[in-house]
Amino acid sequence: MSKVFVNIGLSLDGYMAPEGMTMGKPEYKNWGAKWGAMMAWIINQQYFRETLKFGPGGETGPVNDMVRYTMERSGANIMGKRMFDQGEVSWPEEAPFHTPVYVLTHEKREPWVRPGGTTFYFVNDGPERALEQARESAGGRDIRISGGADVIQQYLNLGVIDELEIAMAPVVFNGGRRLFENLREPVPRFRIDKLVDSPAATHLRYVRE
Repeated sequence: MSKVFVNIGLSLDGYMAPEGMTMGKPEYKNWGAKWGAMMAWIINQQYFRETLKFGPGGETGPVNDMVRYTMERSGANIMGKRMFDQGEVSWPEEAPFHTPVYVLTHEKREPWVRPGGTTFYFVNDGPERALEQARESAGGRDIRISGGADVIQQYLNLGVIDELEIAMAPVVFNGGRRLFENLREPVPRFRIDKLVDSPAATHLRYVRE
């Protein structure tokens, strides 16, 4: 059976996104520089650069292998409306998912088909239904809960997340959207499965106990 996993960047003080993150205004509260510092590690990975057509070059090695594994294992993605809204105005025409993407929203909208195999579906009847649809379309591959923090928290509260992949960067946001908030008891329990260290980020994989 396919696994449900989270793969995200995280600041040293536990934020997924800096305060004031509004696409089109990267200077607002300096969020663009903060976000760029947190995610700089992935821009340098060869597989990421090739997949997003950023040009040749890039680093190879254990971190690049992790990026490849994450992207190749994903058969469907789930995200929230806020993440989609910001991505809609910033992603290239060939959106960087290459899978079906299920967007949790109250807005009714027809599927949005993009080049390269990405189709966005807009789900109005909750996270459980989005997960059902993702499982149906993933073809046995895994399902990535892409974000944002509120959506990840919903799936943690449902008890369906099997793995957390966190790239923790040595960057302090001092405000923004925290990953681990609004969790209900009993909180999920995880154990460390893998750690890959690099100067730009510490990559941790946690698996559900």
